[in-house]
Amino acid sequence: MITLLQDVGIEEKIKNAPDSGYEIGVFIGSYLPFVVLVVMAYLFYRYYQKNKGDNDQIEL
Repeated sequence: MITLLQDVGIEEKIKNAPDSGYEIGVFIGSYLPFVVLVVMAYLFYRYYQKNKGDNDQIEL
């Protein structure tokens, strides 16, 4: 819901950017949360696959 309220396009931010450093920051900032979530999901997957053979129930 917050993302719907913050409906500012990346293209608009880059168009109004003061320099190229800002453009790089916008690019990294827009993709970094997605990359972090994918890495976390992969780590959870590997953890549970590794422990799946050890016992039937996984305790957290």
